[in-house]
Amino acid sequence: MIDKIWDIAIIGSGPAGLTAGIYAARARMSALIIDKVGPGGQLGLAEHIENYPGVKENVKSVELIQNMFEQAKRSGAEFATDEITGLSVSKDNKEINIQAAKKTYRALSVIIAAGASPQRLGVPGEGRLTGKGVSYCAICDAMFFKDKNVVVVGGGDSAIEEALFLTKFCKKVTLIHRRDRLRAVKILQEQIFARKDKVDILWKSTIKEIIGKIKVEAVRVENVDTKETKDIPIDGVFVFVGYKPNSVFLKDFVKTDDAGFIITGENMQTSVKGVFACGDIRKNILKQVVVACGEGAVASFAAQKYVEEIKGMAY
Repeated sequence: MIDKIWDIAIIGSGPAGLTAGIYAARARMSALIIDKVGPGGQLGLAEHIENYPGVKENVKSVELIQNMFEQAKRSGAEFATDEITGLSVSKDNKEINIQAAKKTYRALSVIIAAGASPQRLGVPGEGRLTGKGVSYCAICDAMFFKDKNVVVVGGGDSAIEEALFLTKFCKKVTLIHRRDRLRAVKILQEQIFARKDKVDILWKSTIKEIIGKIKVEAVRVENVDTKETKDIPIDGVFVFVGYKPNSVFLKDFVKTDDAGFIITGENMQTSVKGVFACGDIRKNILKQVVVACGEGAVASFAAQKYVEEIKGMAY
């Protein structure tokens, strides 16, 4: 089924997508935001946010994303729940076709803001025990590990933020990192180092296997220098070792790097005319809400100018 042609179609409803929708609708573009789940993206998995300009201390992430969602609706953006399966350019090169599970959407321009998903360790036992002690979201699952012992894998901002959150519930949190220092920002490092009562750190170590029959029982840890291994009895494993872009549906439609992150110019323009990208799915040096919102605004403004040009409305 094919119906109206939208000025700007936005794929993804995280901070980047919602910001793009707000700007597009305020410019009086017909704007459609498409997502296979509700609004939020990775922000929906966080407990609170401290470093977004202007917010109160420890504002709840769910509150921030709900405010963005409602603002986009008030501005005039419309929403559709659907799973995108592919993109293509029309034969006359004037429209972008968005293939999805329920229908095909048509738009004069498209903004890809589909975000990224947690990267897996790829070790034995991980897949089999996912949901049975292996988790990628402390906010979602921390309550299941009340007064239990867990490990957190990673050394970046997400890993440290989630480890700190888990200290509110768990008896002991063991942080496992493959290097001898953390990658997280200094303020988070200070906070985790101050929790020696709850947090142990295994430096220069990696998990080689997650052990358990019907649930997580232990992890096999290897020292990266000595190659010595040991089994640590544990109740849960929380993995935060980076993200992979949600770009499988693109199928080489736009230019990406080797990891699948979309490459754009300074105005968020991709390698395909009329298609823009922003947020965590774009190749950039910082994955933060403030960056996603800024890129969403730029992508929307660039898409607006593109649409006005092809409509003969450019000022």
